[in-house]
Amino acid sequence: MGDLRRILNAESVAIIGASRDETKRGYQAIITLKKSGFEGSIYPVNPREKRILGLKCYPNVEEIKESVDLALITTPAHTMPDIIVSCGRKGIAGAVIIAGGFGELGVDGKRLEKEILSTANTYGVRIVGPNTSGVINMWSGMNLVGLHNVPKGDIALLTQSGNIALHLITEATLKSQKGFSYYVGVGNESDILFDEYLEFFRNDEKTRAILIYVEGLRNGRKFLQQVYRTSREKPIIVLKSGRSTTGQKSAGSHTGALAGISEVARSSFQRAGIITIEEPDQLFPVAETLSSLPPIKNKSVAILADGGGHATIAADLLTDLGVEIPTLCERTQQRLKGLLPENASVSNPVDVAGGTDSNPEIFARCAKILLADPKIGGLLIVGLFGGYAIRFAEKLRFIEEDAAHQMGKLVRKSGKPIVLQSLYNSIKPHSLELLRYYGIPVYDSLNIATRCIGSLSHYGQYLKTYMYKTNFHFKWRSKARKGAVKIITKARREGRKALLEHEAKEIFKRHGAPVTHEQLAKSASNAVRIAETLGGKVALKIVSPEILHKSDAGGVELNVSGEENIRAAYNRIITNAKNYNPEAQIKGCLVANMTRKGVEVIIGTKIDRQFGPVVMFGIGGILVEVVRDVSFRVLPLSRAAATRMIDEIKSAPILNGFRGSPALDKQALTELLLTVSEIIESYPEIEEMDLNPVILHDRGIHIADARILLKEDPVVVGYESGVPEPVHMG
Repeated sequence: MGDLRRILNAESVAIIGASRDETKRGYQAIITLKKSGFEGSIYPVNPREKRILGLKCYPNVEEIKESVDLALITTPAHTMPDIIVSCGRKGIAGAVIIAGGFGELGVDGKRLEKEILSTANTYGVRIVGPNTSGVINMWSGMNLVGLHNVPKGDIALLTQSGNIALHLITEATLKSQKGFSYYVGVGNESDILFDEYLEFFRNDEKTRAILIYVEGLRNGRKFLQQVYRTSREKPIIVLKSGRSTTGQKSAGSHTGALAGISEVARSSFQRAGIITIEEPDQLFPVAETLSSLPPIKNKSVAILADGGGHATIAADLLTDLGVEIPTLCERTQQRLKGLLPENASVSNPVDVAGGTDSNPEIFARCAKILLADPKIGGLLIVGLFGGYAIRFAEKLRFIEEDAAHQMGKLVRKSGKPIVLQSLYNSIKPHSLELLRYYGIPVYDSLNIATRCIGSLSHYGQYLKTYMYKTNFHFKWRSKARKGAVKIITKARREGRKALLEHEAKEIFKRHGAPVTHEQLAKSASNAVRIAETLGGKVALKIVSPEILHKSDAGGVELNVSGEENIRAAYNRIITNAKNYNPEAQIKGCLVANMTRKGVEVIIGTKIDRQFGPVVMFGIGGILVEVVRDVSFRVLPLSRAAATRMIDEIKSAPILNGFRGSPALDKQALTELLLTVSEIIESYPEIEEMDLNPVILHDRGIHIADARILLKEDPVVVGYESGVPEPVHMG
């Protein structure tokens, strides 16, 4: 953390690769630092030059007598190892590496990147990048990007794309009164990861919101852990690219980190408090809104319009975003009726029905009434405001401006936000500029305006519930581990990577989960005796370390009864298994009670290379891969997260009771999901788990089949802090 302060708040910068050539980055960096008003020391480094732009030039950073905080390195990739050594000997805290040609270009580039990182670690030099567009501290004038006239403000910007940064900075310059506190091009993230930057911005007094464009994460779990700590204090807005196959390939070529925004990423971002944006045009407006306005505390918004069309569309868009548009309380409606024409709609949305045509100050009065309603947490104004002087009469200009003053003061007094959409925004009338002065954002687009006020609602809801969510840290629970770990040890000793079904179920049984009653039969006669003790119809299933998918091998017989049928079923299963895999080691057959009919669901876990252990839930059975009605969560689970992942699958109505069938025991299902989370926390040896089917009844639940795969090395992301190579997570 101390090193990041010396990097992002550097008071002295060495430009390694400084140049007299105006087209070179080593020249542009010095010019930009001077024009940006950087008050720190600038040290050009070039062995072939004596002076550049009036500054003494040094042959090597080690020749500089004064202390140096940060180095901007503009030379080619192959020069980096020696330069990093010199920076380390000089005691430089960080190096911003502009050059590409590292991990994003294949094996040789990865090798060079690892060499540079190893050298930097040895000498205590932190790396920004490589393949970065640079760093800007707007408050100190430390501009190492080369962009001029970047607006200063309170939004920190982290991106893996220089072009996205340019787009956002241009948008802020042309359309907003907001600006940036810092900009960091994270590049390949070879050393400093997103989570460290987030920690810095969480503690930075000049930053009120954090805006991120990400293509891939080197360590998604550490990112989520830091987001959880940061988002309670400052909103984090993320645009995550790489959703399509083509997008994933593009992201990989640029950053060397492939990662589509899977459901794993989407759900974990939401749980951590991130406001996720999927449209680039909405990214800066949402960040601007969240950095300017208080969050909505009760999820409810009023719409104030001077036309029915805009009001209806706005209501539809907000409803799609999950924002509530409640009917106004009776007192509020009566106050509006006393202010507006008889034909005005005052329920919500509110349509002024021409009541503002001759006096736009009515907007401010309506806004005051609406924000006083206890049901209402925020206000969206849509339509003509800002253009009344243009459309109707010049004399209305000052009335509109006075109304803007009133609404600006109203937001500060009420603690409730106002967002405005105006048809006249592009003309930039002074009334709309006044709204921006007070922090009220104004947009041309209804889509953007509704998304912005929707983000205030989503962030407000997160702040009310974050304490009930997981912090993405494992607690290393030890319940039942002592006895169950013997099962895993035995499997490892036998050279197996998979537990046998009855072994997997024994682990669940030790953790209190409901499993079917069954015994291992090593002969047909043994199967008959076991079936007699169980009573009723039974199921027989092959037990073999080499046969994981029993049905594919003809290794399952259901609803079997009677001695002759049980013997025949046992022998058929053994024969089928040997034909399926002649090399398979056959342990026998499990004989189990048939469970009563219910709904089949699936619960599974895997290790995601970005986020660590994740759990999947959905409708199960043999068609699970066809139906694909599943939800995902990063582990560990909270009770609230387990409940939500059950409710969000498309087939959730089946679980609630469908066409006269009884509601199923979702409480038992929630408990089983939490047990799965507990088991994954307790056994880092587990690579993958598959419970399919799990039979869910109106009362109770049973694990009918269980599979647990073991990993060769128990150390994985989520349990340790090591940074893995990123992979596509589909």
